[in-house]
Amino acid sequence: MRLEGRHTLITGAGSGIGRAIAERFAREGASVLAVGRRQGPLDETAELVRAARGEATTAALDVADAEAVAALLGGLDRLDVLVNGAGIVSTHTAEDTPDELWDAVFATNVRGTFLMSKHAMPLLRASRGAIVNVASVAGLVGVPNRAAYCASKGAVVALTRAMAIDHVGEGVRVNALCPGTTQTPWIERLVAEQGEKLEDLEARQPLGRLGTAEEMADGALYLASAESSFVTGTELVVDGGMTAR
Repeated sequence: MRLEGRHTLITGAGSGIGRAIAERFAREGASVLAVGRRQGPLDETAELVRAARGEATTAALDVADAEAVAALLGGLDRLDVLVNGAGIVSTHTAEDTPDELWDAVFATNVRGTFLMSKHAMPLLRASRGAIVNVASVAGLVGVPNRAAYCASKGAVVALTRAMAIDHVGEGVRVNALCPGTTQTPWIERLVAEQGEKLEDLEARQPLGRLGTAEEMADGALYLASAESSFVTGTELVVDGGMTAR
């Protein structure tokens, strides 16, 4: 029960890595506020949290909406852990990326992380809590046809370091989780709709397979728990060896 009694907020909790983190945190004793764009998937996540004997609430909003984010965080009495898991991906080179898609990727991945962290900071300062930003190995190395995504996740990594330095004296730890390619509904859509081959995605990881959402949740749990009390401003890479090439 490494998060027993801790109040946690997880964005991007409606599916994939965010949902797995919500369920994992619940099994470790945390209460979970699941945040995402659509209520239906959040309700499904809440049921999984309750099945894991956790307490669950939900909030459907766009993390890039400053007023909605301020209202949500301003209405909380306590927060111990913020996980910025909301994100969207693009599958284009810089030349081929539509301007509006570039803006949309940065709105969710970077602006959303900034806004959630900004408005959560007073609560986290009071609890001497932690932020876990879900970045990506794409923020550390180049990945073909992911220009906007790579740029946005690189910004998340840089923001993580900056916030860690700014708030270390206040007892707030800020770290980034950098997953490799992970088996999620988005990967399934990528293979089905974009024509990318599953075997090519698997081959990028020296371990020869995709990561699981549960493995990424384990990494988030470490960064959120007291086990990492001396860890701030760093990137935990969980990528099957992708960045070791």
